[in-house]
Amino acid sequence: MAGKRWTGNPVPVSDLASAILDPVLRKRTGISVGLVQSWEEIVGPRLAHNTRPEKIQWPRRMHEDDPFEPAVLIVACSGPAALHLQHETGEIISRVNSFLGFNAIGRIRIVQKPVANTGAKPRPRLRKLTDAEQGKLTGAVRLIEDEGLRASLEKLGASILGSRK
Repeated sequence: MAGKRWTGNPVPVSDLASAILDPVLRKRTGISVGLVQSWEEIVGPRLAHNTRPEKIQWPRRMHEDDPFEPAVLIVACSGPAALHLQHETGEIISRVNSFLGFNAIGRIRIVQKPVANTGAKPRPRLRKLTDAEQGKLTGAVRLIEDEGLRASLEKLGASILGSRK
C-alpha cells in the first residue's frame, strides 16, 4: 500500500466541506451551504455585511395531503441594517425563491443581533489592458454569436488579464 499512489483528480477543499456540512445545515437549520455562500449575491454587498441567513422554518404539516405552505426565512441583522432589510423584504424573498428554484419562502423574520463581519476582501483594482491584449481578447471571442455571452466572456477575459501584472 505504501508504494501505491493516489491517481484521482484533485478536489477543492470547499467542495469537500460543502458535501460534509450541507446535510448537517439542512437538518439543523433548513439552509443549504449554497444559500449562505451566495447571500451577498442575493441581497447585495450593502446588506450582506450586516445580515446573514440563520434558519428556514417550515410550517408543520399534519398530513401528507395538506397544501404546501411557504416557509419563514429567519435573518440575523445588526443595527440600522434591519430597517433597510425590512424595506427590501419583498425583493429578497423573490431573489431567495429564484435561487432555490421554487416559492419556498413566504416571509422574512428579522432577528436583531450582532453579525460578525467575515472581513470580505475588497476587489483588487484591475490594470488597463494594452491595445495588444484587448485586440487578442476581442479576436478570441469574435466568433461567438450570442451578444450577451460574447460580452460576458470578454469581461471575464479582461478581468483575468487585468489582474495579471
